[in-house]
Amino acid sequence: MAALLRDCCSNAELLISPQVLELWNSKAAAYGPVLSGALFGGGWWFWVDAVTCSQNKVSFLQYLPGIVATLALVMINSIRREELDDPYDAFDEGVFCRSRFWLLVSYMVSTGAVVGSILVLLHFYAWNSEVPSLWPGIAGIFQVILILGSALIFFVSRSGGGSDDYGGYSGF
Repeated sequence: MAALLRDCCSNAELLISPQVLELWNSKAAAYGPVLSGALFGGGWWFWVDAVTCSQNKVSFLQYLPGIVATLALVMINSIRREELDDPYDAFDEGVFCRSRFWLLVSYMVSTGAVVGSILVLLHFYAWNSEVPSLWPGIAGIFQVILILGSALIFFVSRSGGGSDDYGGYSGF
């Protein structure tokens, strides 16, 4: 997995100019969490707007994709990146497999949130002729996509964080 990631990153270096990569490496730790927080807040803002503007009562089932996406954000960012970058060691007591398995489960939860938001749109709004507006269903999809984008940006923009003061945002 780590070799595949390195190959992917080396291929990305062929497509992206060195100036852009240098800018990303210098500014990602400073502006990544800000952008991530803005996306997270924007996602929940879409949902709050849709719920307050909706003429019909919004049930709790329609809130679940956003809650699950927020849970996936926490799950994705609870993994330290060093655990994913380390090469396989037969004597590491399962850290190599545990971290990758947790990341796989968190990606499955995030995919479930996206599918859930699409199902909410279809079941409660698209297939229901009594509902005057599709906006709450569409806002639910926007919410989940922005929250998961926020999770990925925050995960990528964190520094390695080898210190004990959690300056690298990896103190989870």
